[in-house]
Amino acid sequence: MNSKAKGLAVLAGLGVAAAAGTVLATPAVGTTNVALVRAAYGESNTIVDSDINTVKLKMKGLTDVVVNNNRMAPGGTSGWHTHPGPTLISIKTGSLTIYDGDDPSCQPTVYSAGMGFVDEGGGHVHIARNEGAVEAEWFTTYLVPRGAATRIDAANPGHCSF
Repeated sequence: MNSKAKGLAVLAGLGVAAAAGTVLATPAVGTTNVALVRAAYGESNTIVDSDINTVKLKMKGLTDVVVNNNRMAPGGTSGWHTHPGPTLISIKTGSLTIYDGDDPSCQPTVYSAGMGFVDEGGGHVHIARNEGAVEAEWFTTYLVPRGAATRIDAANPGHCSF
């Protein structure tokens, strides 16, 4: 096979792989996300020790901190996804039901207004659903490599019936 034919074969293979990834992705439905701020940080190794808690924050390399305001209609879904870094989620109104992609029993965890949780990111596939009767609103704080997307679509891992 000549080099031109090999090049075309490689391009065709990449096209098939990209199309397969698009087909396998599970898009968000009934969800809006508005970026409020994206700020650039340098490397950091900070420890804050107070009477109520100790917070350690170590960022290797250049990091963006992104804060989003998100809303999801009843029946809405985030689609299966992951994040390239840790994400702090703070629920303002309504509730979100989270399912982990690596849980073969597909057990839900519900977070309601006033609650928060940390998603470790780095390949942790999950889905958020609004299984309640009112709109859910929450804020996310992402720590991602400089210039990276905050979300990476993922295929349905197949453990849940939805």
